[in-house]
Parts: sequence; C-alpha cells; structure tokens
Amino acid sequence: MGKRQALPPTYLFVAIVVAAALYFLWPGPRVIGFPWNLLGLIPLVLGSALNLVADRAFKDHDTTVKPFLESSALITTGAFRACRHPMYLGFVLILLGIALLMGTATPFLVAPALGTALELVFIRTEEKMLEERFGEEWLKYKARVRKWI
Repeated sequence: MGKRQALPPTYLFVAIVVAAALYFLWPGPRVIGFPWNLLGLIPLVLGSALNLVADRAFKDHDTTVKPFLESSALITTGAFRACRHPMYLGFVLILLGIALLMGTATPFLVAPALGTALELVFIRTEEKMLEERFGEEWLKYKARVRKWI
C-alpha cells in the first residue's frame, strides 16, 4: 500500500494554523490596524468564491479536482480563462485575507510559502500531466493564460 499524498486543502489548513501560531507566538509589528485590517475580508471572500467557482467547473466538465489523477477535460472557460490554477490562487488569497485580518507582519510570510509549496508539490506535476494528456491544446492554453494571475 503506497503512501497517501496530502491534498491541497490540507496545505491551506496547515498554512492557516502556521499563520495563527505566528500571530499569537511571534506576531512582529502591527502593519495594519483597525478598521483597515477588515479589508482582509475582500481577498478572503474572493479566494473562497474563486474556489467554489473553479470546483463547480470541474463538476460541470465531469473531471477530477484531485491532483495526480488524470483529467478527462481541459477547462479553459470561466475562472480558468484568467488563471490556469484558480483554486490554488484562491487558497493564497484566503491566506492573504487572514493575514490582513490579523494585521501583524509575520502571518504575511506564510502566503508566499504556501504558493511555493503548491507550485512544487502540485502545479508542476499537474501541468506535465495536462501536457501529456492534451498536447497541443494544453500548450496553446498555457501560452495564452498565466499560471497564477
């Protein structure tokens, strides 16, 4: 029996826990005070909405949302028209929103770490798989649409 790979939502959950731990244990200087920290609701809601919209697109196209499983469709519409990985972008936006709400410096360090982890663990492999599965169609899409934003 092979080792199970943690799925992307687990990475988001761990990143939120790390950001909260930094906030409580080593917050650093306050960089955004009340009421400006409430602007964090914008990326938090936007990131959540982006995830819901992208998840719905996977269901509508009857393809898997799980990394490392072969896709049955290449989605290039909706959120995927502007970003090749809207769910991962949504995760980073959620985390940035949380960091803004916290308002101290150190939680902001977690968002680029999450983006890097998603890139290294998931995106590179997913993009190879998509190229192998969809060939020229993927290459045209990849040339037209940015990976993140």
